[in-house]
Amino acid sequence: MNEKQQEYLDKYLNTLTDAERSSIPLVLADYFCADEFNANECARLVNTGIKRASCSLKAAYDVANEPFPEVGALTVVLNWAQEPVCIIRLTEVSTCPFNEVTREFAEAEGEGDGTYEWWREAHIEFFTQYASEIGAEFTETSELVLERFEKVYPL
Repeated sequence: MNEKQQEYLDKYLNTLTDAERSSIPLVLADYFCADEFNANECARLVNTGIKRASCSLKAAYDVANEPFPEVGALTVVLNWAQEPVCIIRLTEVSTCPFNEVTREFAEAEGEGDGTYEWWREAHIEFFTQYASEIGAEFTETSELVLERFEKVYPL
């Protein structure tokens, strides 16, 4: 986390009690997606409250030997230029095969035209390419890590 991101985070942390701060399992600074347009668009969608969920390929955690996200974790949402846009708190983490993701979850991701159909096509394309880049395979039954979050700063 750079100095500007840390200062932004500190403004939020200073609004919390000691107990609230000590209950935060992890703090990250990151952007959504893998390109400038989508990173900036997702930051905007999160900041306006349209995007309230995200998903990732479970195989990516396995390949990198990384732990799953934890409920209560904070993320300083960045734009592509690494500037803080808002802060979110993870409220729910679950796994689900791609082909069992619900319409409600897909719509909570808030991207594209907001429909399940758009979500499905965009994610098939993204996960197929991403899986091949990390040496994994993506199919309709590949496990996803589903995350739900709430914007906590600024309110």
